[in-house]
Amino acid sequence: MVCRTPWCVGADCGSGSSLEDLIPKTFPGVAARRSITVAALIVLLGAAARAQELEPGTYQNAPIRANIAIASYGYSSGNVLLDASLPVEGAKAKVNVIGLAYLRTFGIGGRAAKIDVQMPVSWATFTGFVAGEFRTRSPQGLADPRVRLLVNFVGAPALSPPEFAGYRQRTVVGASLQTVMPLGQYDATRYINLGSNRWSFRPELGMSHTRGRLALEVTGGAWFFTHNGDYVGSTIQTQTPLYFAKAGAIWTVKRGMWLAVNYGRANGGETRVDGVKTSEPQRNDRLAYTFVMPFYRSGGLRVTYTSGLSTRLGADFDSIGIGYQYSWFKRPSAKPGA
Repeated sequence: MVCRTPWCVGADCGSGSSLEDLIPKTFPGVAARRSITVAALIVLLGAAARAQELEPGTYQNAPIRANIAIASYGYSSGNVLLDASLPVEGAKAKVNVIGLAYLRTFGIGGRAAKIDVQMPVSWATFTGFVAGEFRTRSPQGLADPRVRLLVNFVGAPALSPPEFAGYRQRTVVGASLQTVMPLGQYDATRYINLGSNRWSFRPELGMSHTRGRLALEVTGGAWFFTHNGDYVGSTIQTQTPLYFAKAGAIWTVKRGMWLAVNYGRANGGETRVDGVKTSEPQRNDRLAYTFVMPFYRSGGLRVTYTSGLSTRLGADFDSIGIGYQYSWFKRPSAKPGA
């Protein structure tokens, strides 16, 4: 039997009862705020991807004309913390993500720059008790793709591979803008989706300082969201900016092999539906560990573990990811007559 409701009872969806059916009738005082339940679950999907954004080495310099293809798999699981006034208990989630990405380095006005595109495919399972009855939801499909432009404007000249061989990085300062496009799976009749049906923008400033084998990094920025004009029940969902700060350290073991630890804090992101507040601001702290090693001549393996240190609202989960990247360089075109 095909489930037609946001959450189903058991595996066969036999009751036909949904989250919105139960909350208004059994708990009429919270009808206006019921969407906090799924808002927090949707945050989990975004957070599962954003856990990978505790990325070490983002603002380190690299030679121009490099091409990098990346394939990765990530698994996240844990609790979803909701407002205590809602009749939802034991909300949990398991999220799988396969990601394909492409990165290209180039120069802008003599400064090093990068552009990358990310295409995630996800399948997930959400479970919980709503008014004492077990509910489950298992969306799968394309999540929202992303594109990011990064420019290092201090300490990172645009260098060819031969020139880069003599370069020694010290302090690099840069900025980036990531855009999330609303192309993921979205069903306006369901609260829980892989796509958000809205545009998101993340401007960010970052600094990296290298001394010997150790590199230290700090970044800060915010997520800005457009409104979702096709939310459940023909309503409009809005969200305030979600601000974040990150810091990390990278230790180079040998060429192509390094270890990193990164910490991130996010605060804000209050949501409203038709002007009615449906969630308090988030405040989440996360810690990530990364190990990278070379794999054959032009490849590399990356393993990442991310843990939620503290979560006031939203996703409190652990994530593990593994990825492979392959890099190659495009040789400059030969000059006429050469």
